[in-house]
Amino acid sequence: MKRTLALGGIAAGLLAAAAVAAPAHADTDVAPPVNLANTNYAAKQVAAFWYGQNKANLINATPYNVETTIPTRHVSTGGASADSKAGVVGSSGDQKPSTATLKNVNLPKTTGKVFFIGGDNKPHWCSATAVQSQWKNLVATAGHCVYDTVSNKDTLGNWVFIPGYYQGKTPWGIYVGKTAYTHYDYDVYEDGDRDYAFVTVYNGVQVTDVAVDHVKNWVDNRTFETMADAEKAQKELELKSTGFAGKIVPVVDYTKRVPLRTPDSAKAPATRDQLGGNTDANRTTLENQAKNNGTSTYQDRTWGTIVSRVSKEEFGNGGWSSDGKAFYFAKDNGWYKATYWGNFDVDYRLRGHLVDIALKDVGSLGANVGGQGLAYNQKIGTGIFVFGYPSGSHPDGNYAFTGKTLKWAYGKTFKAAAPSMKAEELVGIKSSFTGEGSIGSSWLYRYSSTKRLGYLNGVTIAVSDTDGNKRIDTSVSPYFDGETLAVYQYAAKFASGKIV
Repeated sequence: MKRTLALGGIAAGLLAAAAVAAPAHADTDVAPPVNLANTNYAAKQVAAFWYGQNKANLINATPYNVETTIPTRHVSTGGASADSKAGVVGSSGDQKPSTATLKNVNLPKTTGKVFFIGGDNKPHWCSATAVQSQWKNLVATAGHCVYDTVSNKDTLGNWVFIPGYYQGKTPWGIYVGKTAYTHYDYDVYEDGDRDYAFVTVYNGVQVTDVAVDHVKNWVDNRTFETMADAEKAQKELELKSTGFAGKIVPVVDYTKRVPLRTPDSAKAPATRDQLGGNTDANRTTLENQAKNNGTSTYQDRTWGTIVSRVSKEEFGNGGWSSDGKAFYFAKDNGWYKATYWGNFDVDYRLRGHLVDIALKDVGSLGANVGGQGLAYNQKIGTGIFVFGYPSGSHPDGNYAFTGKTLKWAYGKTFKAAAPSMKAEELVGIKSSFTGEGSIGSSWLYRYSSTKRLGYLNGVTIAVSDTDGNKRIDTSVSPYFDGETLAVYQYAAKFASGKIV
């Protein structure tokens, strides 16, 4: 299997959840659940990551572009088919088919974006939607917007759902993912025909206050041999908690000077006395000597300094260089740099402080935005509304969507296949949605524009230019059948609880 499973907390969820009937084959269809944040503390840290530093991680996140624009084809024979009788599972407000005109569609409150850290350690997002469940805590999206199919390193990190997200705004709060559920064939074989996931989320949270924790200020003071090691450590801290804000400070160890040859002798190495003292006081002496003399002291074995003239650009604002190896000063309308003969050992110290982010509970996802129902084994050729946040360009370079606002498309399903995703039983719909950002978009059957609710009957997993004119014209989704229903019903049984 491609993921390491962490099952802590599942038993407690089973005890807390009431039984929901599932098909007899559910045990064989559902992969073992995987925890995203299985403790309140971990979930609070995830929320802090996205809320911290003025929501910089949210605002800087980019559309997830894994498995987006791929070759697809229509399937005339075989392909997707029902495995039992068609049916629906009720939404938070059962409705009749939409009577709204296609020019005036009210957008669903249930749709939003899921944010996470990709395999590249950068923040990304996909589209997703809230679906109805016993505990009003379930989100549906594409499987590869939950699981890292690139590096196969378990789930994507710091996973949250934000309904109605717009440019840093979280109108109904942030909902941290608790446990992810997928089909066994997607878990084991990365079968594109099962590229969907259902995720339970904790109650939503909003920020009430942000303050620097002065008691624990400068909590990190580790020293690293290289800048790369220090940057790696800083990234690890930032990913673990947004409460950390730090910087890397070069530290020169003047006691670890590497002996050089004296300038007038290729035989004898210079002594510490010849090269200068090894205390911080001598750093001040070098500074004063440079300012007072302003001439080369190459032969001065007492301090071992070299003074050279530099350009105004290199001089900058003067003073010590960032690595502590040179001192810049101005004298007689000129700019100079004073350096030691010796090479000093330079370490890199990571220093930072904690930020205390106060959160308040805003209730369950379903209570705030409702939840779509689920439709399965529906007839091919059924009319479907698609809602998502398309972004990126068409193959010809035209940018039709920004990914900032929720968009919709409408069409009738047809059989499709995408061999590159190991998918031979997909459904397609004519849509100009570009792939970046639209992955995870909700496909809603019998959508009521009045109630803004329908039945989830697919999620976008890829887009395609099927006629070769360099314009995206098709979105594809797994066909939702009885096995999809089994995964959904299994996930819908589990409660999540609160973070705060």
